[in-house]
Amino acid sequence: MSYQGKFRVWRGDDSGGGLEDFTVEVNEGEVVLDIIHRLQATQAPDLAVRWNCKAGKCGSCSAEINGRPRLLCMTRMSIFEEAETITVTPMRTFPIIRDLVTDVSFNYTKAREVPSFAPPKDLAPGEYRMQQVDVERSQEFRKCIECFLCQNTCHVVRDHEENKEAFSGPRFLMRVAELEMHPLDTADRVDQAQDDHGLGLCNITKCCTEVCPEHIHITDNALIPMKERVADRKYDPIVWLGNKLFKRS
Repeated sequence: MSYQGKFRVWRGDDSGGGLEDFTVEVNEGEVVLDIIHRLQATQAPDLAVRWNCKAGKCGSCSAEINGRPRLLCMTRMSIFEEAETITVTPMRTFPIIRDLVTDVSFNYTKAREVPSFAPPKDLAPGEYRMQQVDVERSQEFRKCIECFLCQNTCHVVRDHEENKEAFSGPRFLMRVAELEMHPLDTADRVDQAQDDHGLGLCNITKCCTEVCPEHIHITDNALIPMKERVADRKYDPIVWLGNKLFKRS
């Protein structure tokens, strides 16, 4: 069964643009990326869209569908009414390159700012030992496909461009949390999270968790535990007293 679907797709570049209306054939079982490809093949051969695997694992085809950050390849047409006009726009948080393609280099800059895993110096490769519970704790975070939908929806940078320098965003705060929870990591990630990556700017609205295609509990399992560790260090009276009494000169 097929029908003629109505779409509004953003066209333009960094100098400006706007929404254009299209009517495109929709077939049973298709996803939004199928429609974008058909639109390229039949009406707009110069339409730019970033994609790769079409299986929800590469994180390339991130965009906004009816205002909600989604993967084009994982958004089924069956969730929309046939008479509904579907709007497809680029991720709003990042600079536009062309049409649905945005410049996500901000994220790679922030990734380089996270110090790498720092195991004990007296342990050689092959000598690492961990409890299964510690493996499972960080395993969830490693499902991340770096689609950057969480970065896009986070209002700290989505609505405040000026925060980008100080705030790394939920994806990389999650990476800091993963390393901090690793039993063999020797680096001090608590102060890093607060001072270098802007953890204090996050007000745990859970919008990042809501859009994650891998269903990672970013807020509950990464951001809140890191905030608790920061609060323990900076505001817990017993910890404060201990730091005062045993502070090295």
